[in-house]
Amino acid sequence: MTHRALYIAWALLVALSFGSTALSASGIWAQWPIVAGVAVMALAWQKSRIILADYMGLQRAPRWRRGFDVCLTGLCLLMLALYAAPLVL
Repeated sequence: MTHRALYIAWALLVALSFGSTALSASGIWAQWPIVAGVAVMALAWQKSRIILADYMGLQRAPRWRRGFDVCLTGLCLLMLALYAAPLVL
Protein backbone atom coordinates (compact mmCIF):
# COMPACT_ATOMS: atom_id res chain seq x y z
CA MET A 1 0.00 0.00 0.00
CA THR A 2 1.30 3.42 -0.91
CA HIS A 3 1.75 6.29 1.48
CA ARG A 4 -0.92 8.23 -0.39
CA ALA A 5 -3.52 5.51 0.22
CA LEU A 6 -2.65 5.41 3.92
CA TYR A 7 -3.01 9.18 4.15
CA ILE A 8 -6.41 8.99 2.48
CA ALA A 9 -7.51 6.24 4.87
CA TRP A 10 -6.22 8.26 7.81
CA ALA A 11 -8.07 11.38 6.62
CA LEU A 12 -11.29 9.40 6.26
CA LEU A 13 -10.90 8.02 9.78
CA VAL A 14 -10.35 11.51 11.16
CA ALA A 15 -13.39 12.83 9.28
CA LEU A 16 -15.58 10.00 10.55
CA SER A 17 -14.31 10.59 14.09
CA PHE A 18 -15.20 14.28 13.79
CA GLY A 19 -18.65 13.19 12.61
CA SER A 20 -19.08 10.99 15.68
CA THR A 21 -17.95 13.83 17.93
CA ALA A 22 -20.28 16.33 16.30
CA LEU A 23 -23.16 13.90 16.56
CA SER A 24 -22.61 13.31 20.25
CA ALA A 25 -22.20 17.03 20.98
CA SER A 26 -25.31 18.03 19.04
CA GLY A 27 -27.80 16.81 21.62
CA ILE A 28 -29.66 14.61 19.16
CA TRP A 29 -29.63 11.83 21.78
CA ALA A 30 -32.36 13.57 23.76
CA GLN A 31 -34.77 13.98 20.87
CA TRP A 32 -34.11 10.97 18.65
CA PRO A 33 -32.10 8.34 20.51
CA ILE A 34 -32.67 5.55 17.99
CA VAL A 35 -31.66 7.71 15.02
CA ALA A 36 -28.55 8.81 16.89
CA GLY A 37 -27.72 5.20 17.75
CA VAL A 38 -28.06 4.15 14.12
CA ALA A 39 -25.87 7.05 12.98
CA VAL A 40 -23.13 6.32 15.52
CA MET A 41 -23.17 2.62 14.69
CA ALA A 42 -22.97 3.38 10.96
CA LEU A 43 -19.96 5.64 11.53
CA ALA A 44 -18.26 3.01 13.70
CA TRP A 45 -19.01 0.32 11.10
CA GLN A 46 -17.45 2.39 8.34
CA LYS A 47 -14.37 3.20 10.44
CA SER A 48 -13.82 -0.47 11.21
CA ARG A 49 -14.14 -1.37 7.52
CA ILE A 50 -11.48 1.22 6.63
CA ILE A 51 -9.15 -0.15 9.29
CA LEU A 52 -9.65 -3.74 8.16
CA ALA A 53 -9.30 -2.99 4.45
CA ASP A 54 -6.53 -0.41 4.40
CA TYR A 55 -4.44 -0.88 7.51
CA MET A 56 -4.73 -4.64 7.92
CA GLY A 57 -4.45 -5.33 4.20
CA LEU A 58 -7.74 -7.11 3.57
CA GLN A 59 -8.08 -5.10 0.38
CA ARG A 60 -5.77 -7.64 -1.21
CA ALA A 61 -7.82 -10.60 0.05
CA PRO A 62 -11.41 -10.09 -1.19
CA ARG A 63 -12.82 -13.31 0.25
CA TRP A 64 -11.45 -12.60 3.71
CA ARG A 65 -12.67 -9.04 3.49
CA ARG A 66 -16.15 -10.17 2.54
CA GLY A 67 -16.19 -12.61 5.45
CA PHE A 68 -15.08 -9.93 7.88
CA ASP A 69 -17.67 -7.54 6.43
CA VAL A 70 -20.46 -10.06 6.98
CA CYS A 71 -19.36 -10.76 10.55
CA LEU A 72 -18.86 -7.08 11.29
CA THR A 73 -22.26 -6.18 9.88
CA GLY A 74 -23.92 -8.89 11.96
CA LEU A 75 -22.14 -7.71 15.10
CA CYS A 76 -23.12 -4.08 14.48
CA LEU A 77 -26.74 -5.03 13.86
CA LEU A 78 -26.80 -7.12 17.03
CA MET A 79 -25.37 -4.26 19.11
CA LEU A 80 -27.85 -1.84 17.54
CA ALA A 81 -30.75 -4.16 18.32
CA LEU A 82 -29.59 -4.52 21.93
CA TYR A 83 -29.35 -0.74 22.21
CA ALA A 84 -32.76 -0.08 20.64
CA ALA A 85 -34.71 -2.86 22.38
CA PRO A 86 -35.29 -1.03 25.69
CA LEU A 87 -36.10 2.20 23.87
CA VAL A 88 -38.77 0.60 21.71
CA LEU A 89 -40.36 -1.70 24.26
